[in-house]
Amino acid sequence: MRRYFKALVLILVCLAVLIPFASNAPDGLEKVAEALKIEDNEPIWKGLMPDYTLPTIDDPYLSTLLAGIFGTLLVLFVAFILGTALTKLNKK
Repeated sequence: MRRYFKALVLILVCLAVLIPFASNAPDGLEKVAEALKIEDNEPIWKGLMPDYTLPTIDDPYLSTLLAGIFGTLLVLFVAFILGTALTKLNKK
């Protein structure tokens, strides 16, 4: 368990260091949509962290950092729950 904690801390430190280098340029799909002049409709639901930020936090660096940390923890939690459930299913 201690190794997992160390790995998680390493991931979070890397996020804190690398987030300032994240690009604000549109990704590939957005760039193609802009080139083809496809209109962007208003989404029905904007998601938990639209554009990899937390809308309630005004500081862009802190918002992106916390969204990265929250997203990482969320993915690890879901993977852990799914792995535990599948392991228990295979033991039966």
